[in-house]
Amino acid sequence: MKNLDTEKHIKGKSLFIDDFPTPDGTLILDVFYSSVAHAKIVSVDYSEAEKLDGVKKIITAGDIIGENQIGGIIHDETLLAENEVTYIGEPIAIIAAKDKRTAHKAKSLINIKYEELPVITDPKEACEKGELIIPPRIFSCGDIYNTWDCCDYIFEDTVETGGQEHLYLETQGSIAIPVEGKKIKIISSTQGPTYVQKAVSKVLNIPMHFVEVDVLRLGGAFGGKEDQATAFGAMAGLAAYILQRPAKLVLNRHDDLVITGKRHPYISDYKIGLNKEGKILAYEVSYYQNSGACADLSTPILDRSLFHATNSYSIPNVKSTGYCCRTNLAPNTAFRGFGGPQAMFVIEAAIHKAAEEMGIDVEEIQKKNLVSEKDVTHYGQVLNNCNAQKCFNQTTDLYNYNQLKLDVKKFNSENDQYKKGIAIMPICFGISFTNSFLNQGSALIHIYTDGSVQISAAAVEMGQGVNQKLRLIAANVFSIPVELITVESTNTTRVANTSPTAASSGADLNGNAVFIACNNLLDRLINRAAEILNITDPKLISIKNGTVYISGEKTDLAWNGLIEQAYFNRVNLSSQALYTTPEIYFDKETNKGNPFAYHVYGTAVITSKVDCVRGIYNIESVKLVHDFGKSIDPVVDKGQTEGAVVQGLGWLTIEEIAHNVNGKLLSDTLSTYKVPDIYFAPDEIEIEFLEDSENRFGPLNSKAIGEPPFMYGIGGYFSIINAIKSFNPKLEINYSAPITPEKVLMSLYGK
Repeated sequence: MKNLDTEKHIKGKSLFIDDFPTPDGTLILDVFYSSVAHAKIVSVDYSEAEKLDGVKKIITAGDIIGENQIGGIIHDETLLAENEVTYIGEPIAIIAAKDKRTAHKAKSLINIKYEELPVITDPKEACEKGELIIPPRIFSCGDIYNTWDCCDYIFEDTVETGGQEHLYLETQGSIAIPVEGKKIKIISSTQGPTYVQKAVSKVLNIPMHFVEVDVLRLGGAFGGKEDQATAFGAMAGLAAYILQRPAKLVLNRHDDLVITGKRHPYISDYKIGLNKEGKILAYEVSYYQNSGACADLSTPILDRSLFHATNSYSIPNVKSTGYCCRTNLAPNTAFRGFGGPQAMFVIEAAIHKAAEEMGIDVEEIQKKNLVSEKDVTHYGQVLNNCNAQKCFNQTTDLYNYNQLKLDVKKFNSENDQYKKGIAIMPICFGISFTNSFLNQGSALIHIYTDGSVQISAAAVEMGQGVNQKLRLIAANVFSIPVELITVESTNTTRVANTSPTAASSGADLNGNAVFIACNNLLDRLINRAAEILNITDPKLISIKNGTVYISGEKTDLAWNGLIEQAYFNRVNLSSQALYTTPEIYFDKETNKGNPFAYHVYGTAVITSKVDCVRGIYNIESVKLVHDFGKSIDPVVDKGQTEGAVVQGLGWLTIEEIAHNVNGKLLSDTLSTYKVPDIYFAPDEIEIEFLEDSENRFGPLNSKAIGEPPFMYGIGGYFSIINAIKSFNPKLEINYSAPITPEKVLMSLYGK
């Protein structure tokens, strides 16, 4: 997988926050945080810590110049706790010291006394006690209540999905440098530079144009740095501003695990009704989202769960209700899929249970209910260019699904210790921010007099290859070698009011902006070329492979010469462009509209093998057909798909977030929290690009790739369940994820 950063990564030359050279006198920061989940702060004694040689200052809420508030959507999150703490890991003070060792030592010398209060960790308990961040949200269509009597089969159950740790390789971090005139520069590991800029502005009580935020690249994020990086940028900014010294804050792995939120755990109750033919007539579901102590991004994440309640299925009568439940855990946050995976797991569990009870194959129900062209979703959007059925059929045909099933059945009949399972997972995932105003991307393009091109865009590179795609878009428009094009860091002074690089929209929004800006420049260059070549009709001019052509005939005018001539004739060789996604809207009163520019479709077949003595398992194969549109870079897209598949499998199998009843994170080290490694990865991943897929909303007709393939991992759960059922047919399935080896072992010998 070769892109802009590959060589630097391999050689260890890529810079991340902890690699940046810092000015002499840079202070090192550490965070003193709550050790209890819910309490009043009775007293804090900083005196011993302040006496420690090398401690410059301990900064508390009383030192905040502006507003002690960093909540982005709902203002319910302080930067530093004042009188009460609401989760273990909540920041109380910032220690500024000469080095890391001193700062860490000072933290251990702080003496704090609490008056502990009741702790809630269960979202249903929070809901019962009225601890809701917002009133319940309901998306519905049809007449759910009068349809139940028409159903031949009705099934109800409760489904649980656990959290997931982002475990980005680069932990949360920021560097802040005071600039003359009471300005400040923040180098941040964030997906949302403008979020950091706004928070620092608010905390320091200075205007936004006094705050510069720069992001070169991230060492991974997966949503964990969309909103949660904001606090650490603000802390570094506050320390640097107060002390007028550069300040650097990089969390160690343990503190990062404790302080930051995870993927939201859900407890969900559903009711599904079908007729004898397996057609789903009605579906009702309630999601109890464990939001944590503060809103963070919980509200739009819950909305996305409601949007994706029916996954790839057309169901005429739907009622989905979401409860945003406040608990005493670290505020949970964005994670790849943004609430979609939690909802899609529930509908797949409902279909699996229905198939079990009805004695038919799961894929019969799946195929019979797939969405098709011009179907209307339960939130009112008409599906155009719907490829759900095409992906499903192509997957089952290409990989000979019927034969795979027979192979699994034959294996199981011949083996007692090992059993195999197979499952199909179709996906339908909407692409756009569901808050319409965020669907905007900016780009600034410079062409220099030597013919080289520089791109500044709002997209943040975090390993997903967005910079490579931006270069390829510019190279396509100008028809010049990609080596002539570079992408600069994301910087709020060059590109203002950035939307976060999230919602799988980084390449779409910013790629389209790059496309527009480059075409603006191309028009100017073609007009200048027409003047140079004495051509009255510029439409006859084109640029191919760095050379100017007239009506398809090659000329002697090359790219470099054209740029030089344009400069000498004072042609503007810079262009700024804004792209806004057209035709999207959503009415939050009726919960109806057209929230997504388009949908991504696909289907995967997953096969697993379970050791029925030990309870361990391995994913043997994942074979899928995915709707990439017209891929800008197939190698990058394939790499993203492989990574998403493995991460999705990890969420539903081995990755278990555990807290005790007092809100303490038990899986707070890499010895107690298991993530996929090379030994866990599927033995085989086969990816086929869906043919003849177009997408007018994507740059160069491409489709977003970041999140949709994550959902294929859901099929891994059900393939393991099916293997267990082959060994223990009488098992009554408890649909609780992740399905760890411990759960597998209990299920193999349970009732």
